[in-house]
Amino acid sequence: MKAIIFAAGLGTRLRPLTDTVPKALVEINGTPMLELVIRRLSAAGVRKLVINTHHFHEKIAAFLRSRGDFGLKIELSREEAFPLETGGGLKKAAAFLDGGEPFFAYNSDVYSEMDLGALYRAHLASGALATLAVRDRFSKRKLLFDAGMSLKGREGEAAAAGLKPYAFSGIQVISPGIFPKLTEDGVFTITAAYLRLAAAGENIRGFEDRSAFWRDIGDLERLEAVRFRADEVKPV
Repeated sequence: MKAIIFAAGLGTRLRPLTDTVPKALVEINGTPMLELVIRRLSAAGVRKLVINTHHFHEKIAAFLRSRGDFGLKIELSREEAFPLETGGGLKKAAAFLDGGEPFFAYNSDVYSEMDLGALYRAHLASGALATLAVRDRFSKRKLLFDAGMSLKGREGEAAAAGLKPYAFSGIQVISPGIFPKLTEDGVFTITAAYLRLAAAGENIRGFEDRSAFWRDIGDLERLEAVRFRADEVKPV
């Protein structure tokens, strides 16, 4: 099983921490976020990884070497000039991810306790082009889904009658059939591509994550919330 981890962000809202390290290496009680994500994916069956990088690429490469790539096959997809966002980063890494089986895509700044295996199984069962983990939580950019969890638009941009708004959790499973359909170029978000594809009739699904805790480390306040939670649930 394969996965891509998005780790090219600048992490500007985490300064001054990200003045010296990339956001993916910001530590949660002594363990870098990137390591937490890699270990979660490995436990779910992932054996091959590609990580997109930009800010402090060399530090991420050195960190992975110091951990022996966690016993996995890991490649880096470096975005040298500027970050390509999730859609552009995914498209750039297509050669690594293309193949016969769906793969995980996971934002490196997301701390989640959801069942990744359940997400993967739901994707296989639906035959979707992509299955997005979503939560009923506050967000200014919620997506709209019908009763069958098919993506129908974005809140505020589409008629919401009979539709349920959910926030995307930054974790998803994608079928490699997505690549010929990504007509966007350069810098673009994968959610923008999904909205276009869903409007054209493609099968883009949501999977409701009802696990006990989800948070990204997008700013210092949320980082502290994640550190508190990780300390609270750590093995005795």
